[in-house]
Amino acid sequence: MDDLIDFGTVSPEAAQFLQACVRGKLNMLISGGTGTGKTTTLNALSAFVPNDERIVTIEDAAELQLQQQHVITLESRPPNIEGEGEVRIRELVRNALRMRPDRIIVGEVRGPETLDMLQAMNTGHEGSLTTIHANAPRDALARLETLVLTAGVELPHRAIREQIASAFDLLVQIARLVDGSRRVTHVTEVLHMESDVITLQDVYVAKPPDEDSSDAAKPVRLLSELTGTGLKPHFLEKMAANGVVLPPAFFGETSRQAPNFASVGYGGYE
Repeated sequence: MDDLIDFGTVSPEAAQFLQACVRGKLNMLISGGTGTGKTTTLNALSAFVPNDERIVTIEDAAELQLQQQHVITLESRPPNIEGEGEVRIRELVRNALRMRPDRIIVGEVRGPETLDMLQAMNTGHEGSLTTIHANAPRDALARLETLVLTAGVELPHRAIREQIASAFDLLVQIARLVDGSRRVTHVTEVLHMESDVITLQDVYVAKPPDEDSSDAAKPVRLLSELTGTGLKPHFLEKMAANGVVLPPAFFGETSRQAPNFASVGYGGYE
């Protein structure tokens, strides 16, 4: 996480907030296009999972490198030349529920396993993390809905949206800019359903810089730094129930001393 802060991918304040969210057992969805660094961010966030929790990771190719003591790594398997022996992510997610995990980390949802992932998040596996291909937070929710439909279950759209709204607490949107830099552009809270729409609330946003502030002497910045909107998330009570309390002034201040994540051991917290 220190490296991501040095690269400018995420601001120190947002990194501290994300650390608290992981420790507070929020279900998080990391979305972004191809090559934006979703798995890298997932790896960095997984370092904040306490060391005494049982973690099950499910991936197509084993990319995650968790340093905790109690990690079970599951990997999908393609069929052999005779078309037999295939193990899909959907079966792995279903079997992971019988392993009594504290957290389930799915490398990426891209098919029918999305439905099983939502069921797992809604049945007590709090603090689960996963990634998805999408270009915006709103698109990520629409894509989740589409992937659930690929499971072949005839569910009404409203029922799927209610599952998504209750399963996920936080969306982290990553973008790869034209200069090659990778930036977290949105940290968005998933709220409840209003009518037939899932309401979202931005907690941190990186906006395009104002035209007036462009100075010829300074290098051109494609996005401003990730800054807080000043809005208080609604999931603070859920975090407090899991022993993580953010001070009330956290969302009011804009400047804060950068935390040093290198000194935080796995499962530790300063």
